[in-house]
Amino acid sequence: MSAPSLAGEARGLSPLLREVRLALENLAFPLALPSSVEGRGAADAARAQLNDYILPRLASLDAPLVAVVGGSTGAGKSTLVNALVGRPVSVTGAVRPTTRQPLLLHHPEDAAWFDDTRVLPSLSRVRLADDSGGLAAASSQAQHQPAGGAETLLLRPTPTLPAGLALLDAPDIDSIADENRRLAGQLLAAADLWIFVTTANRYADAVPWKLLAEAGRRDVLVAVVLDRVPPGVEEEIRSDLLTLLSEENLGHAPIFVIPEVPLGPSRMLPADTVEPITRWLQALAADAEGRREIARRTVGGAMRALAGRIDAIADAAGQEQSVGDALRSSVDGAYRDALADVMASTEDGTLLRGEVLARWQDFVGTGEFMRGLETRIGWARDRVTAFFTGRPAPAATVADAIGSGLQTVIVEQAARADESVRRRWRGERAGTVLLQDVPAWGAEDFAAAVAREIRAWQQDLLELVQAEGADKRFTARMLSFGVNGITVALMVVVFASTGGLTGGEIGIAGASALAGQKLLEAIFGDDAVRRLATTARHNLSQRVEELFRSERAPFDECLEPLVRQTPAETLQVLARRLRQALPTGQRLAEDEA
Repeated sequence: MSAPSLAGEARGLSPLLREVRLALENLAFPLALPSSVEGRGAADAARAQLNDYILPRLASLDAPLVAVVGGSTGAGKSTLVNALVGRPVSVTGAVRPTTRQPLLLHHPEDAAWFDDTRVLPSLSRVRLADDSGGLAAASSQAQHQPAGGAETLLLRPTPTLPAGLALLDAPDIDSIADENRRLAGQLLAAADLWIFVTTANRYADAVPWKLLAEAGRRDVLVAVVLDRVPPGVEEEIRSDLLTLLSEENLGHAPIFVIPEVPLGPSRMLPADTVEPITRWLQALAADAEGRREIARRTVGGAMRALAGRIDAIADAAGQEQSVGDALRSSVDGAYRDALADVMASTEDGTLLRGEVLARWQDFVGTGEFMRGLETRIGWARDRVTAFFTGRPAPAATVADAIGSGLQTVIVEQAARADESVRRRWRGERAGTVLLQDVPAWGAEDFAAAVAREIRAWQQDLLELVQAEGADKRFTARMLSFGVNGITVALMVVVFASTGGLTGGEIGIAGASALAGQKLLEAIFGDDAVRRLATTARHNLSQRVEELFRSERAPFDECLEPLVRQTPAETLQVLARRLRQALPTGQRLAEDEA
């Protein structure tokens, strides 16, 4: 494929890959699920592969190839790198790990390709001088860099390397340092080709083969360097190694054997032992079209691997969504039921029990007179205004009793909702972990908030009554009873029904409510009374709902990361689109699987 067509394909893929990157950035996997641990790891790896390799390589297809030299502890990676460039540039030794910071070697003409963050953007850059002063100078420069540790990429121009090819000396893939192992994996994922170094004794170790299997799935060009091979066993080991490589779709990988020989001055391998590797690398660097082919092949394989990884991420995200939906449903259901129960108690007459009923009786007439209404309800309907004769108790007493009863109902329902949610969340491992961030329910603080809202609601009613009676026609009648008294009557009408009362309470409450309703109708008329009662109930429902919304907020906050997280369905669609983009032109990656 020509360079222009490859560049055009890259431009066509960029919008899709930016969508993929945004979707991956919006993944947190906040729940304590086994699948979430795997999902987080897969998402981190996918983001790194996209940012460190796929996007940079597509943006600069003619950039030098990056060959990562990787392998197990003590395999001789740094020794090999020194031999390939003809002088000591990478620290070697018996103390492990020796490669702490990754070192990228490149031809001086290629320096501009690596000074910016095109490749491995998460690593800061430190440029080393082109110093040919030997091992001491190399060791000093590599070990005395500014702070940053393994998060720093050391850059060294090396004239003995061919232009068009860079070598990256990576930390051990099985390093005792966690950060080194992580970084080694990151560097290998950002490589155009791998030079895998192992030894005659360790070529079958499990850890390296996990990475080699990944290379096979990604169709990465791999060369294997078999180091320190004793005389007489080369063919046997080569044959066994080739069998293992073939099982991982890497049977085409060239195998280079370095015999077990004494190291020369500065711990350097004899030049002739690495000459076949040097010629192979020089041939790759000299063939511009061949370099593009390697880039095409590796990018295509990386994108296929990315699509598969996104499928796995989508599965993990789907499990989180399922568990998160169940947890959220328990919150929704508990507080929805609590609101419904509160409003039911305002409609079935239960709030006109006991203290409220007694205070209302005292307000509209003598207690003895109202208590006798159980057998005289019909008479009461004809003499409603007589209830307001004499010297009634202050309307505030009735309002306080109603407020106290309403507060008790709301607080009780909130407590039940809170306990219901906690009980259901404790039934899920993920819910149990989330509850660690939910504070204990504050009954006293909530009760105080409820009291404030009830007072505000009662003020709402007062303003409703004042607004409704603003017409001059109502003024005289309202003054006869007082605005506060009419407001209290409206509260009683709002709570007036007999569904929750029994026995004598039914008659008393019914007469009491009827008294209030007839009074309001006499002042405002039937339609206005119904409108006022409906508005009052609606306002109360809104205030209670807001109270419950604040109470459920700690539970909702625990689930908020799930709301922002990319849905599993979106990830699945992106994975399909990635696969569809590849066959469109096997111009980027011919599927050889």
